[in-house]
Amino acid sequence: MPLEGVRLDEGHRSYSRALVGMTAPRVTVETHLPGGLPGFTLVGLPETAVREARDRVKSAIQTCGLEFPLGRVVVNLAPAELAKEGARFDLAIAVSVLCATGQLPKERVSKFEFLGELGLFGDLRATRGCLCAALSIEQEKIEQRTAGATQIETPVALIVPLANGHECLQDSATRLQPAGHLMDVVRFLRSPEKFPLPAPVRATATPSPHQAVIGLADVHGQEAAKRALVIAAAGGHHLLLVGPPGTGKTMLAQRMQSLLPPLDDASALEVAAIYSAAGLTPPRLGQAPFREPHHSSSAPALVGGGSKALPGEISLAHRGVLFLDELPHFKPSVLNLLREPLESRQIAIARAAYRAKFPAAFQLIAAMNPCPAGRLCEQQSCRCSSDQVRRYQGRISGPLLDRIDLHVSVPPVPEHLVLKNSEADLQATERIAQIARAQAAQRRRQGVLNADMSGQQLIRLAGLSAQAHSLLTRAAVRYRLSARSAHRVLRTARTVADLDESTCVSTEHVSEALGFRALDWEGGLGMAAF
Repeated sequence: MPLEGVRLDEGHRSYSRALVGMTAPRVTVETHLPGGLPGFTLVGLPETAVREARDRVKSAIQTCGLEFPLGRVVVNLAPAELAKEGARFDLAIAVSVLCATGQLPKERVSKFEFLGELGLFGDLRATRGCLCAALSIEQEKIEQRTAGATQIETPVALIVPLANGHECLQDSATRLQPAGHLMDVVRFLRSPEKFPLPAPVRATATPSPHQAVIGLADVHGQEAAKRALVIAAAGGHHLLLVGPPGTGKTMLAQRMQSLLPPLDDASALEVAAIYSAAGLTPPRLGQAPFREPHHSSSAPALVGGGSKALPGEISLAHRGVLFLDELPHFKPSVLNLLREPLESRQIAIARAAYRAKFPAAFQLIAAMNPCPAGRLCEQQSCRCSSDQVRRYQGRISGPLLDRIDLHVSVPPVPEHLVLKNSEADLQATERIAQIARAQAAQRRRQGVLNADMSGQQLIRLAGLSAQAHSLLTRAAVRYRLSARSAHRVLRTARTVADLDESTCVSTEHVSEALGFRALDWEGGLGMAAF
């Protein structure tokens, strides 16, 4: 029971959002002015960058001509057990201090949440995870409705730095309201009708134009590899290109992005949220991401994590392509980390300080030479011994190879095509339309691409003819295919049938799919087609 006659003050609060992976839990910023000698105390498990907010906030308030308290200032970031990192709380701290000194109306401040780093002169700088914060607010609304809450407590808008305005690209009930300076926020909170904040600039819904016309036109020959690229794009399959240097493996992989249809709104929002959590600018709206990490990349750089819960390259390639060039030069321990995400389509990172989960529905395209010298197909010019070849190819584990649907040999380009002028790719438009039709048929049939079908969906919906079933069974017995390999062959055959707009998987479709697994059993990687 409160003491009689003592007035209870609800305190001076503002609200912000932390960032743990892609989730943004709410943080309450409380300011108390107890009086006494001047000082600024910041509590609530802040890390170094957050503790330095004391100087940034004080300088920004004073240089803007506002009043900073002369006595002691105590700021608490609640909940205290949540670790706070980065300078994302600067704006919320400044607003809370100004509210405590009566320079901002409390009732207006409580309707908003604030994210942003302050400069010494009051300018607002870009902050990671603004879109993640907006999505977390939306998720909290859904949870409150599910729990039967009669009154849903959510902010009117999330005020973020103007530099994060590019994240206002999706319609959302929670507005991302950009502001460029602390004084813009102060004037808006004092008199919103007289000093409105600038309207957020939303990206248009028009997808970025494809570049297929210049995509495959300059890749001479390699018809089998081009066909494999189309199948991979149509069904979301993983692809391994094996061949000597200079045969066009990298060019083929880099053209994959031009074959993929534009992302829908939900997928584009997922991609934008991942890049927001990483503090990076996302691809153009509607464009599938393409990531090409160097073979010296560490495990945290590839799968995410580290000292902070940051998404890795596999998550940055979500709904797009992850291209690993010179595959055997990656550390085997790093490559083996891809095995689980290739199956589960997400990555769960557990560290002592945090636990985070990132989506990782990426399409893997890898390229490699058949041996260290890269000339295994040219026996007279190759200087590698059989032991060297075995060790080189052994850097890629069998379980990882088993998860790659298409294994394609890329032989040397014939001499008469080496200096041939590039011609217009007359089939570019039809190729993209064919891929789009195949993907649309897959989503109508099972809701996902063929590469993501479950085992039960695959058996029920593949439409395998009796002759094709017999062929696949004989091949599985003869070549000792694992259950995973057999299912991946069937998925590929289903994609080939979708490209042919066929409801039934025939023996021709299965034969072509089996041909893309020939490297599994014909003399090792790189020996089958040369």
